[in-house]
Amino acid sequence: MDIKTQVTEIAEDARRAGNRLATIPPDLKNRALLEMAQELRRQGAYLAEENARDLEYGREKGLSAAMIDRLTLDATTIEGIAQGLEEVAALPDPVGNVTSMWTRPNGLVIGRMRIPLGVIGIIYESRPNVTADAAALCLKSGNAVILRGGSEAIHSNRAIAGILQDVLKQVGIPEKAIQIIPMTDRRAVQEMLSLEEYIDLIIPRGGEELIRAVVQQSKIPVIKHYKGVCHVFVDADADMEMAVAISLNAKAQRPGVCNAMETLLVHHDIAGAFLPVMENTFREAGVRLKGCSETRAILPDIEPATEEDWHAEYLDLTLAVRVVNGIDEAIAHIEEYGSLHTESIVTRDYANAQRFLKEVNSSTVLVNASTRFSDGFQMGLGAEIGISTTKLHAFGPMGLEELTTTKFVIYGNGQVRS
Repeated sequence: MDIKTQVTEIAEDARRAGNRLATIPPDLKNRALLEMAQELRRQGAYLAEENARDLEYGREKGLSAAMIDRLTLDATTIEGIAQGLEEVAALPDPVGNVTSMWTRPNGLVIGRMRIPLGVIGIIYESRPNVTADAAALCLKSGNAVILRGGSEAIHSNRAIAGILQDVLKQVGIPEKAIQIIPMTDRRAVQEMLSLEEYIDLIIPRGGEELIRAVVQQSKIPVIKHYKGVCHVFVDADADMEMAVAISLNAKAQRPGVCNAMETLLVHHDIAGAFLPVMENTFREAGVRLKGCSETRAILPDIEPATEEDWHAEYLDLTLAVRVVNGIDEAIAHIEEYGSLHTESIVTRDYANAQRFLKEVNSSTVLVNASTRFSDGFQMGLGAEIGISTTKLHAFGPMGLEELTTTKFVIYGNGQVRS
């Protein structure tokens, strides 16, 4: 069977499964999710064995340490995946909810009811946990899902998807509601992106190059974010101990992810006291610093930052640092160089906190907290299917509600239009 025929059959099967899935009761979906979590735990040794094949391949390809970290499935990450499925099961089911209702002068009662989007295609790199996270969110929201991971994670992704499909079959849900593109040939992605009659939405997760390629090729609507150029602004009256802890966590806790800080902005009134302490802390964590001229006047041993550094998504232990004259300059810098992803301010000034929240136009804006909290699991959405930096139809971490739309429902008692 050629690639076009195989991918088309997968999409056709997903459409049929999705039509049935939209009417599956919440308790059955929840049962499936809970059993999936237990089955992943039970088959942890098998998953680790399959993942080891991918890790060996990744090291042979010369993947960075950050990429290997994202690829790794160990006992801790498998437990985290299982807990994510359980959290999704515990969330309210959005399907069928009537979000608003009103009565017209003619007596018609009109409302909006949440319904699944249909069939969702996920194209992603490196992170096998996405296979389970995306499948769980799509199942709970009544959507069939077609998963296409990268070649570096093919064995891990197939293993996870196979476990999830087996559970669907056991509980009586169409197993084709969760499918994975089984081949690594890039032509499979091209075929998938052309199937607008079967697939309703594409969500790419990965580097900027992947996402731009998907957007250019797709005939199907795409939810995307190109970069995670995230900022922390340390205001003049910030609590120093808090600012150091937040900045360190935002950069170094897991540098290879899209919600890690890439640029640190520091108010000039606090820079002389804050930056030397921050430099020592960052150096202990292995962070390489690059700074503007004013930053380097305080920290002469660091590298100079160039214009390219303000645009950079390093996804590694490198950080650009800039001293700014105040909140106006901080906001202007974020507006010019940010990617609409995540920004944080560390401050004890209530007015500045409120200005930052209102004027910074990113999808997640925080006060006195690490950018690492821009995450569906951390925000109580359960596992997230991705982060959108476009405003149609979702903005920020995408949970269950973002995987539904609404239709109008109207109750009448014989009205006819004159």
